[in-house]
Amino acid sequence: MIWERRRRCLILLFLLTTAFFACHEGTRSNSLRIGLVEEPRTLNVWLASDANTRKVLSLIYQPLYVVDPETLDLVPWLAESMPMYDPDARSYTIFLRSARWSDGTPFTSRDVAFTGRLIKSFKVPRYASKWRFIERIETPDARTVTFYLKKPMATFLSGTLATPIVQAKEWSAIAEKAKTTEKPLATLINHRIHHPVGTGPFTLEQWCRGAFLHLKKNPLFFGTGQAINGHTLGPFFDDLVYTVFGTSDVAILALKKGSIDMFWWPIQPGYMADLNRREDIRLFTNEKSALYFMGFNLRRLPFNDVALRRAVAYTIDKDFIVSRILQGQGTKMFSVVPAENRFWCCTDLPRYGDGLSRERRIKTAFQLLSDAGYTWAVPPVDAAGNIQPAKAIRLPGGRPMGRFTILTPPADYDPHRATSGLMIQEWLRKMGMPAYSRPMAFSSLLQQVKGKHDFDAFILGYGRLRLDPDYVRNLFHSANDKPRGWNMSGYHNSTFDGLADRSTSEMDPIKRQVLVMDMQKLIARDLPYFPLYKPSVVEAVRRDRFEGWVEMLEGIGNIWSLCMVKPVNNHGA
Repeated sequence: MIWERRRRCLILLFLLTTAFFACHEGTRSNSLRIGLVEEPRTLNVWLASDANTRKVLSLIYQPLYVVDPETLDLVPWLAESMPMYDPDARSYTIFLRSARWSDGTPFTSRDVAFTGRLIKSFKVPRYASKWRFIERIETPDARTVTFYLKKPMATFLSGTLATPIVQAKEWSAIAEKAKTTEKPLATLINHRIHHPVGTGPFTLEQWCRGAFLHLKKNPLFFGTGQAINGHTLGPFFDDLVYTVFGTSDVAILALKKGSIDMFWWPIQPGYMADLNRREDIRLFTNEKSALYFMGFNLRRLPFNDVALRRAVAYTIDKDFIVSRILQGQGTKMFSVVPAENRFWCCTDLPRYGDGLSRERRIKTAFQLLSDAGYTWAVPPVDAAGNIQPAKAIRLPGGRPMGRFTILTPPADYDPHRATSGLMIQEWLRKMGMPAYSRPMAFSSLLQQVKGKHDFDAFILGYGRLRLDPDYVRNLFHSANDKPRGWNMSGYHNSTFDGLADRSTSEMDPIKRQVLVMDMQKLIARDLPYFPLYKPSVVEAVRRDRFEGWVEMLEGIGNIWSLCMVKPVNNHGA
């Protein structure tokens, strides 16, 4: 039945693809065809929160700055140079490239100022916090914009300036009408956009919902033929076609058949052996800016005790998780900042249990707990130093440790986190702890952990962390220990708060780096979160169609790739 369903899906895919190219004769030879699991949910940039929507809109709406694929440094994009900072005025002046919107009108400083004012006025989610500290925006001329800050903010460069810029002409009337409604923000973000106007390398040609999206090369793209940070940009093909498949199975069969040139979704380990055997397919493996971790509720027993949290850390075998559960497609984490974020990641941190045998882990955890006053009916280590099944751990003072639950997403949502929860349960039970792993629907899990703070421990992850480390402040600052707040563990440390507050306003990158390193050291010492792993990004493309994919953090699906790949047989395109 499964294969019959797949066969029918492939037939449907073939018919849709054939129908598309029948309507667009001649485009196939110079079109890049990309497979998606799901279609975008919207074309409204202010509502865009899912990955597939961002994949499309990131090629239409552009920011002032992007990051370099190799160094991850800030690179002028719609801006023509790096910002000029005036510390006395707390202002940044930016000069803009000569660019045009896809409708032919000039891109000007008015568009930049309008975007910022719209975000501030409507308090647009995902962007409001990046613009809240902007006092005013001035536009001395069409190619110059100056931002005045209420106070120095280190996140201005990496956060505010990475915001997609919208056209004032397109959005002015929409915004004014939204302001007259009972719920202005809801009206704004739910406004239906049919043909977005952007400055990016592509424009929307057609969207057949449930089947495909067709983007065309934007002849007015400012980057075409330009060398930006040493990279000469295209695009070097005319059409970009996204086909929606619904499942990875069908998309990978389409890739093998040649119906698509790239599958823009992480390849699961079960498919890799087969794809690796094919000479016409290439797999790219890159790291994610991600954090998957075990979190503890520091507000109540038993995890309000740092000695217990450290003992738990020693029992967890990250090598097992990466090699067996992730099947080698991931890396261990020791800081809440990924190691690939080299400037900000602290490497001088404790590596609880790393490289130790199972016996050594148990003995170390046993010693930590014994020193802290924990006792057992039957300890995990006997008087002769031998490992044995432990029973009935008691808290300091003699009270039996109550049953506690490790919440995880369900296996059909994320098998890695669900399986990790089960393994951690077994490792803790060997210490005599009454641990129970419980899969829970993702929305319900977030409500328990983030909304109600009604939990013992959990395993969650952030799959796409910003490169700027300000999220470390958000995750652990005591001011964020509130319902729906980012501080889910209830971590309170005045020293950390002081470092975090100073880090937001420290404009010297080197001085800020020291603060961020010290913040990571406190988290590694106190363990409100215990970093576990981050999965790798494995992506697949056809070798016989396009070349020149740009690898970077998060994979080859990026603006650089889609501005630089060329048809294999048309290098001079």
